[in-house]
Amino acid sequence: MRQTMSLTRVMRTYCAVAVGVLLLTAGALLLGGPMSARLDGDASIAAVTAGLGVAGTLLLLVLGYRSLRRQIGEMQAERDTMLANAHRDALTGAFTRSYFLSRLREDVKHEPDWSMGYMQIDMDHLKVLNDSGGHSAGDAALVHLIGAVGRILPGAMVGRLGGDEFGIAVRGIESKPALRRLGDQILRELGEPLQISGRPVRLSATIGIAMAPFDAQDVDQLISKADLALYKGKRSGRHTTVAFEDDMLVDERHRRFIERDLRAAILLNELDLHYQPIFGRDGRTIRSYEALVRWQHSVRGTIMPSDFIPIAEESDLIDKLGDWVLRRACLDFASLSAPSVSINVSAVQLRRPDFAERFGKILAEAGMDGSRLVVEVTETVPMQAGTIEQTNLFALGAFGVRIAVDDFGAGYASLEYLRGFKFDIIKIDRSYVSNLPAGRADALIVSAICKIARSLSLEVVAEGIETEEQLRFLQSCGCTGFQGYLLGRPAPLRVGASVARALASAA
Repeated sequence: MRQTMSLTRVMRTYCAVAVGVLLLTAGALLLGGPMSARLDGDASIAAVTAGLGVAGTLLLLVLGYRSLRRQIGEMQAERDTMLANAHRDALTGAFTRSYFLSRLREDVKHEPDWSMGYMQIDMDHLKVLNDSGGHSAGDAALVHLIGAVGRILPGAMVGRLGGDEFGIAVRGIESKPALRRLGDQILRELGEPLQISGRPVRLSATIGIAMAPFDAQDVDQLISKADLALYKGKRSGRHTTVAFEDDMLVDERHRRFIERDLRAAILLNELDLHYQPIFGRDGRTIRSYEALVRWQHSVRGTIMPSDFIPIAEESDLIDKLGDWVLRRACLDFASLSAPSVSINVSAVQLRRPDFAERFGKILAEAGMDGSRLVVEVTETVPMQAGTIEQTNLFALGAFGVRIAVDDFGAGYASLEYLRGFKFDIIKIDRSYVSNLPAGRADALIVSAICKIARSLSLEVVAEGIETEEQLRFLQSCGCTGFQGYLLGRPAPLRVGASVARALASAA
């Protein structure tokens, strides 16, 4: 900015000097012309001489002005280039966050009738790639992403907003469908096989889009609404392009309400645990209880775990919620009259470096024997061997805690887990149980899981049992534990404990 002002002053000084020279030249000619004519007696020669002098002076001034203006223009262009390069991300070449946003705002300021397509793009599971292939693999993925954007949108302005999140401003886009097609084109190119760290990978990203001025009147609103669309894409399974819609504002308000009130419910101890029994081989003896968190909101009534746990996983609330559940289960354990109790732990929690340490402290505070606990790993995001998740699971094993892989066969949970992680229990997903025994494919899968578990000396618990036929078939397959509404529904502690005492007396 200072350099631009200096160049402007040079131009103004030059113009002032030029005007002064012209005035002096004109005055000298006006005065000198008649004098020369009287002395020489030839007025026509004096006039011609005066005219040529003025013309020559004007020509020199015009040429000098044009040359100076060209040089100043080149200097300004060079300055702009240097300034832009100084504000580029060293790895990807995209603009830095602050410079990108300032450029957007500056463009809008000088173009009142602005129109723009905006993309917010976020790499999917980049941490998994970093953990498995090292940070160089993650860096290569980001460079490849920006390269794909440059090939598909060569005139777009791209900024790196965070570690794996980028903003893309696109001019000349007239509609959201056109912008969505461009986003899908980027995703298709990312999905092509790519060699990173010596092995083929397919990259994935999620894109949120918004249009200005249709969706927003300023840059901040535009980015915020594209971010809402990106958030919806993440929750819908990732690897997609999602356009902003007005309904998303309602969803965002709901998310904020859940986050605010859940934080208060944890602090004020307004949550509850319900316990569902898990039965042994005979289908009659309780071997454990699964602790299931419940939230009875004072105004909105029952809020289902599927509504608040995903929101908690996006912030530190999942850690606070997990600590609350563990502490409460430890306090309730003596009243359950069962050999063990199981709690659910998200893979997001396992990614916290201090997870095992906090877990151990809560066990010590409660005086709880770790062998009485089962941790069920719920898989909402994939886990990789050789990462902090595996370290935390090993640490839990050192406490004596047994580890169960929940919903086995669904989502990310697969046979690969049995190779990379040490589990003690497999819980067969209810989607395989619901079609038994009539579903031939499901029956074969369940039988195969049981055989694999036996060969690995693992216990197998079947979830979602609702009929006697399902129970008998699962017993014949070799399942070692059973859980479902047929055998017992989740209930608050006062009910669960009374059921346990009744069963114990009956035995």
